Order: sequence, then structure tokens, then C-alpha cells
Amino acid sequence: MLPYGRQSVNEDDVAAVSSVLTSDWLTTGPWVQQFEKELADLAGAAGAVSVTSGTAALHTAYAALGVGAGDEVVTTPMTFVATASSAALLGATVVFADVCEDTGNLDPAAVAAAVTDRTAVVAGVDYGGHPIDAEGLRAAVGGRDIALLEDAAHSIGGSLDGVPVGSLADVTTFSFFPTKNLTTAEGGAVVALDPDVVQAAATFKNIGMVKDPARMRARDEGAWFYEVPAFGLNYRLPDVLAALGSNQLRRLSAFKARRDEIHDRYNAGLAGIDELTLPVTRPGADPTWHLYALRIRDGRRRELFDHLRASGIGVQVNYIPAYWHPVFTDQGYQRGMCPVAERFYEQEISLPLFPDLSDHDVDRVIDLVRGFVGA
Repeated sequence: MLPYGRQSVNEDDVAAVSSVLTSDWLTTGPWVQQFEKELADLAGAAGAVSVTSGTAALHTAYAALGVGAGDEVVTTPMTFVATASSAALLGATVVFADVCEDTGNLDPAAVAAAVTDRTAVVAGVDYGGHPIDAEGLRAAVGGRDIALLEDAAHSIGGSLDGVPVGSLADVTTFSFFPTKNLTTAEGGAVVALDPDVVQAAATFKNIGMVKDPARMRARDEGAWFYEVPAFGLNYRLPDVLAALGSNQLRRLSAFKARRDEIHDRYNAGLAGIDELTLPVTRPGADPTWHLYALRIRDGRRRELFDHLRASGIGVQVNYIPAYWHPVFTDQGYQRGMCPVAERFYEQEISLPLFPDLSDHDVDRVIDLVRGFVGA
């Protein structure tokens, strides 16, 4: 079965991990610090905080922004459920706003209609790798004191109008799951423009521990002493995985270039077919493509999915609208709330896209799709 996504690990990656395994540090050591500095530099941010997953990154980011009971978080339903659930776990009310027809990203007009005096965060997702409309989303909040969060699980290494993903929003989260644009096996990160938010994220992911005497309430008892002024969790990424991440970062530009080539090859091979809608790239956007999100408009998405799977092509669907999950429907969220997102979901099918995918395999997928629609 040809997978829809797969990690690319080479001998240098293996050597990087091995070097940590034979060192004095498996966690909380220098490789974590190095990886975080490299991430912050790439993102153009004030700092970076590595964590154990993309979900942990979202949870940590919302906590660092002070999200809690009484707050509302406006976000997209076209995402993995964690973008919403991690805010709900902190006590916030999730408000789903619809998406743009072309990109599948959060629609600023829908956000403008959804924000209230209780809105604390607007959380956009770089669907498939295409950056959010950061300028439009900032305008949509109408000057209110609302943080913009970019869930960039799909898009590390991308940019919009020359601004790197990681600097477009107040806070940005990354995922390093194996199918993503670089991997630490499991892992994620938070980057932010405000150093205080970076510090809050670093404290939350380290169980809430504070060791700096200047930040303690009690007197310094000694070098062993620390305080926990607010609860946090152990979301620490170990050095052994951070070393893998650093080595993968050195290959990110090559990963991006190959993903661009595959994306372009799909576009060329599937162009001009009436039944299909191909992914778009808005002016000024330079995505790092994580997904090739094809849409079939004739109502046969399920049939195409089954046809490709039966032919050995591991296609996927991204995503089930988040409020369709029972955890949200049990709270009163209903189908039909975001019709553009629901139509997008009903048409979408993700074709294989990863750096080691061969041109031959891309062409095989194209031929199977074209044969199915009779092109």
C-alpha cells in the first residue's frame, strides 16, 4: 500500500539520535536548547518551546495565553480535533467559524461575525500547508484585545508575503508527527512573538515549575528549591528526539522543494477535469505543502476513495468537521453550522504526498484518478 504520508529518515538522522543515546543527556539537555533556538530563528519568533506533540503544543499555547473558563476561542472545523479540544480542556467555549471556499482556511468574514466580548483567541489552521490570511483575521477582530494563534502543523517552512510561518500570528504551533513536513517521531513546538508568552509556555510544559528566585514568592531555600505557582504538565520533548528534529531542520528546504514538485506534478496531471477542484495558492503565499487536497464535486468521493484504496493507494480524508464528533454534538453543536466547511469535507480526498514519493508513483495516482472520472 502506497501511504499518503511517510517520514524521510536518513543515516545522518540515525547518527544524530545515536550520538544522544551515548551521551550524558537523554532529556532536559543541550540538544533541546539547540533545537528550540533553531526553531525560533526559522520562525522569526522571540523564542520556541518544544513539546511532545502537536496537541501538546496547542494545549501549551492556549495555557500560555491564559485561556480559561469564560473565554471563547473562535476556530475552524476543518482541522484535527485537537485545535478545538485543547482549548475546551482549559474550560473555554469553542466557537466554530466557516472556511474559505478556495483554501479551506478560516474565513475572516465568518470570524468577524463570530467574535464577541468573550473572545480570547482566534485560532486559524494552515490547511494543507497554505498559510492563514493573517492580515484578514487581524482585521476581523476589529481592534479587540484578541490573540491570533496559527496552528501550523502543516506548514513549517512556509511564508506569506515574505513573512515566515511563525511570525504571522502572535503564537504559532507546530507538529512533528512522522507524516508532517519534518519529524521528531512524536513532537511539536510553540513559538511566539512576545517573550512573556514564550516563558509562560516553557513553564507550563515543565509541570509549572519555577526555579528563578526573581519569580518565586518564597525566599530562596537553595539550589534545589522551586515553586509551582500554577499547574502545568510534563510535555518535555527529550533530547534524543530534539536531535532528530535538528537534523531534519537541515533538510527542510529539500523536503519543501520536493513537496512543491509533487504538488505541481499533480496539478499538471489533473488539470482541466470538470469534476475536480485542485488546491490553490493565493498571491504572496509560499506554502510548504503537507497535503494534496483534491476535491471531487460529483458526489463520488466515497467511491473514489474506495477505488484508490483497492488499487493500493493509501489516500486519506482531511478532515471530519470537528463539531461532528460526539464530544461536541453532545454539547449541542449541530451539523449545518459551517456549510462551506461541510461541503469541502464531503468533496475532499488527500492524495499521497511525501518527499520520497517517486514521479512514477505520482503518475500512477494521477492515472487512477483520471481513469475513475473518465478523463
